[in-house]
Amino acid sequence: MDISSREQKIIAILLKSGPMQSSALHKELVLQGDDISLVTVKRTLASMTDRSLLTAIKSGRSSSYAVGVRGRVFVAIDAHAYCTIEPDQRHGLKTYNFNLFEEMPVDIFSTEEINTLTRATAAYEQRTTDVPPAIAKRELERLIIELSWKSSKIEGNTYTLLDTEKLILEHKEAVGHDKAEAQMILNHKDAFTFVHEHSSLFQNISRANIEQLHAILVKDLGVGIGLRKKPVGITGSTYQPLDNIYQISEGIEALASAVSRMDTPYAQALIALLGISYLQPFEDGNKRTARLLANAILLAHGRAPLSYRSVEENEYREATMVFYELNSIIPFKRIFVEQYDFAARTYAVK
Repeated sequence: MDISSREQKIIAILLKSGPMQSSALHKELVLQGDDISLVTVKRTLASMTDRSLLTAIKSGRSSSYAVGVRGRVFVAIDAHAYCTIEPDQRHGLKTYNFNLFEEMPVDIFSTEEINTLTRATAAYEQRTTDVPPAIAKRELERLIIELSWKSSKIEGNTYTLLDTEKLILEHKEAVGHDKAEAQMILNHKDAFTFVHEHSSLFQNISRANIEQLHAILVKDLGVGIGLRKKPVGITGSTYQPLDNIYQISEGIEALASAVSRMDTPYAQALIALLGISYLQPFEDGNKRTARLLANAILLAHGRAPLSYRSVEENEYREATMVFYELNSIIPFKRIFVEQYDFAARTYAVK
């Protein structure tokens, strides 16, 4: 989606202020130093509405304009700057956007991003061709260790990479750590092994295979399995996920449908990852399930799985928060492309 800087500014204003008429929006743009006529503003708003970036709200002979799903998804947001604002002072959505998955664009990557992902996949295919069994085994172990470590670290686990390696390869728990930390890491190992060995199950996602993956990730951690029946909150956010099991189930179906419509496996993986994180369908373990589900989809389509080894945890959390509250995929999409390129050129796991 090609969105000009002026259009990005208009979307940003509407996200903060809510629906506005063209005259009020023109005044705001002028106040921000934009030398623009009312006629140009009206023409720009009409173009943005035609491209589904905005929606027009009719009221008599006048119209107000609000940001549509496509505009939200593609608005450029500085995730760090946004998240430095106190949660109660931010202008994000406080409730679930029921239109998000139904209207999710299928073409979420730019041509440049697709070229980067395609080149990375070509390098991955070359790396994974005719790999001797002994090397393939070591490569699989390396990916499992680094994924289990970083995905757990994102959740606050304090095991180091070396601790994780000893736990997985030598079955030695780190001294001074809660047993639950070791269990979380071992569950990651089991979950990745499962999706690696049964990748065909994830050619399409469903409530059943998502719940199956979640159950592996929360085994022996005191977390209930199946869709939650109670509300959950998001630390540091006023966004409130759905609290009704029937709506959560419908949300899973809407997400699965959106994923199936995506035009590439990369888009399928990214929307599944963000979607599960956004829905928060389980008592706990949602983001872990999201990351492993994305890998399952990538593996199911012959693409490289991600370890997230080089991602910075706060950057990951901030990009996720922007999706929760503003529905913009832009900050997280950059992380995804960077991590895919890194993984495809680093590991030889097929």
